[in-house]
Amino acid sequence: MTQNTNAVETHSLSKQFDHFTAVDRVSFSVARGQIFGLLGPNGAGKTTTIRMLLGLLRPTSGTAAVLGLDIVKQADELRRRIGYMSQKFSLYNDLTVAENLNFFAGVYGVRGARLRERKQAILHMAGLEGREHALTRTLAGGWKQRLALGAAILHQPEMLFLDEPTAGVDPISRRAFWNLLYDQAEAGATILVTTHYMDEAEQCQQLAFIQGGRLVASGSPQQIKTEHMHGVVLEIACDRPDLAMSVLRGLNVLDEVALYGALIHVVSAHPDAHRPLIEGALRQASVQVNAIDPIAPSLEDVFIASARQVERD
Repeated sequence: MTQNTNAVETHSLSKQFDHFTAVDRVSFSVARGQIFGLLGPNGAGKTTTIRMLLGLLRPTSGTAAVLGLDIVKQADELRRRIGYMSQKFSLYNDLTVAENLNFFAGVYGVRGARLRERKQAILHMAGLEGREHALTRTLAGGWKQRLALGAAILHQPEMLFLDEPTAGVDPISRRAFWNLLYDQAEAGATILVTTHYMDEAEQCQQLAFIQGGRLVASGSPQQIKTEHMHGVVLEIACDRPDLAMSVLRGLNVLDEVALYGALIHVVSAHPDAHRPLIEGALRQASVQVNAIDPIAPSLEDVFIASARQVERD
């Protein structure tokens, strides 16, 4: 496969385990220098897709190239040019911070003066200067996360693959981590990150929604919200949202009913016809309706609606 402006290109990429299809004919591309988000629930096929792109799993069918390299035929060369951070941070808890960095430096062939320079840069980036001799298991989740990112970029890779890197990390640490990702992107790295956090998805330049191994939507966050939302989102403010949810789901005419804090979002293909029906059903159930307003869909609205459509199909 020839070099082009895309860091990743997949064409009908599939992976089957016995009689289970984990990834089903997935096609997408990632431009160089982009932060690309692969969004989906647990078990959707995100990790399997990444493992194929890393050259760790052989596709059952289809093709893919990363940095212009065939993921099957040129896997060894590819691994020298990419960085990977797994869901579990890929760290050795019984090693110190410095020992972890030394280990990964050896894996990536970083030695001598370059190693000393890169270690210092990583420690500064992670905020771990002065803690080089701390055992990794004693670090809080946010520190481990930044150290794992540092280990993945020791060799200054052209592309980073991050598999749910902020799972289980507090919101402040998540925000700090994303600031580091912006720094990497500004320095020229291409980043593919999997996530199920909608606020993180909003920060990606391009997204792909994967559900049941299939790609169900792709584009920029704004494109997905405007082009892939089938129906209108009605936001309902009422005094008994738990009862209201039950009533609305019982109507069987709404495409989706979901709770957002104290508000309810319903997706309707015919909002003008369904609005009086919704209001009447809630009042009959003694639910006080304060407002029913059409709103612009959020990524979460689109994602839930897309996932439900796949289930129905």
